[in-house]
Amino acid sequence: MKIAVFSSKPYDRAHLSAVNQDQHQMTFFEPHLDEQTAILAQGFDVVCCFVNDTLSAPVIRTLADHRVQMIALRCAGFNNVDLVQADASGILVARVPEYSPYAVAEHAVALALSLNRNLHRAHNRVRENDYSLHGLLGFDMHGKTVGVIGTGKIGLAFCNILLGFGCRVNCYDPCPNPELEKTAATYVPLEQIWTDSDIISLHCPLLATTRHIINSNSIHQMKPGLMLINTSRGALIDTRAVIDALKMGHIGYLGLDVYEEEAELFFEDNSDEILHDDMLARLQTFKNVLITGHQAFFTQEALTAIAEITLRNINGLANNDPAAIYQVKQ
Repeated sequence: MKIAVFSSKPYDRAHLSAVNQDQHQMTFFEPHLDEQTAILAQGFDVVCCFVNDTLSAPVIRTLADHRVQMIALRCAGFNNVDLVQADASGILVARVPEYSPYAVAEHAVALALSLNRNLHRAHNRVRENDYSLHGLLGFDMHGKTVGVIGTGKIGLAFCNILLGFGCRVNCYDPCPNPELEKTAATYVPLEQIWTDSDIISLHCPLLATTRHIINSNSIHQMKPGLMLINTSRGALIDTRAVIDALKMGHIGYLGLDVYEEEAELFFEDNSDEILHDDMLARLQTFKNVLITGHQAFFTQEALTAIAEITLRNINGLANNDPAAIYQVKQ
């Protein structure tokens, strides 16, 4: 099959090519897939896309006109896909439901530890030959209450790590995970997550019901000075509300690997450009904010698993084997 891989980076090419082993004809495109670049899909059977590609109704109609049969997402989330239009156009949508839950969970913990012990500030000080400790005071994670929203495989892995630290772990998920119920973590109402947590970490998908789940109302119910971590999807957080809370000191620490307006920024080298996103620029002024560029998934194990499952989905199409495809349905 002929596959057009959009938003491709050198690491995508290396891992996909290693798994593909010339089974299919792959062409790698660096640009995002959007209305302007959809014409590049002409002559291909499959488009392989990532989190910041735009798969809106107009884009999908163009893909259908080019007789594309499958949208193979090399990610777990599919909030960027118009599933109604894909179904109407007869295009299969497949995803990678899991790759390495440990990669994302461990990155969330790394953000929390770095913020708590001010490792980002300490690193910069030492490089300037400054070994003073003022302003670097942290707290013991042991004994703190951690609220976890979303308890799929990533949320479960995160909970297990924090339980190992000796934290009290409270969770919220409309669909409880039986594996988590075997641990010392406890499911509680969402309101209790807001009121009891010293640290809140987001591990839920972006849906209509979870968009801006962190907003001025939920923040108002939280403990002053709490830590907020998001390694899931940027739009789970109302950025303006969080900035206001940071200014007032109500949010004491913020760790982000995702950002709701990241599409034109993340995964690209913009070091020679002026940052025009005022909200992101404002976030970067806070000493108690740590931002990484959507790298939580970025481990050798995760990239290998993404490539393997993406090729499994494509092989399922090629071999007319629907059971082998992790299909997304509306």
